[in-house]
Amino acid sequence: MTQIPGSLLVISAPSGAGKTSLVRELLAACPSFRLSVSFTTRAPRPGEVDGQHYLFVDRAGFERRRTEGEFLEWAEVHGNLYGTSRRWVAEQLAGGADLLLEIDYQGAAQIRSAFPDAVTVFVLPPSREALAERLRTRDQDSDEVIQRRLAAASEEMTHAAEFEYVIVNQEFAVASLELVSIARAARLRTHKQRARKAALFGRLGVR
Repeated sequence: MTQIPGSLLVISAPSGAGKTSLVRELLAACPSFRLSVSFTTRAPRPGEVDGQHYLFVDRAGFERRRTEGEFLEWAEVHGNLYGTSRRWVAEQLAGGADLLLEIDYQGAAQIRSAFPDAVTVFVLPPSREALAERLRTRDQDSDEVIQRRLAAASEEMTHAAEFEYVIVNQEFAVASLELVSIARAARLRTHKQRARKAALFGRLGVR
């Protein structure tokens, strides 16, 4: 039996928009999706586990992997490097797994080029003030870092129109439902269903 390639969902957002929390809810609601764990040169935040949240490497190790062509996409964000394993993504999709990539807009552009079939989602905050408040409430960064993140967010949000879907995370429950709906719909696209249910399509005369 021919293996049906999995779906690829890409989600991007400025820091503080709630992307990580939304991804957590999506993975709980849609167990068919697996989260791609990125390589990064930044230091772990409290509670983060190597191999679960990120693959933490030093800059030299990251640059060696980049030179060897190991990354499907990579970007520098807030002075730190992030990258996605090319081989792991290809193997997972070929094996029929549905993948979720939590990456920035630069990486999303590279993914769209390599996988035109990928579904892309950008998460916006309800306002700049709400974004600033969320970053401060998170209590993970210094005021200097928060100001840098807010400045970067202004640039990042100008790229929202490049994405297929945009979610405004004003009410978390609503935004979560919207993201889950997009993920489920991605698996129901005609070419996916045609491959998954070829016999039924044939019996029903669906062309």
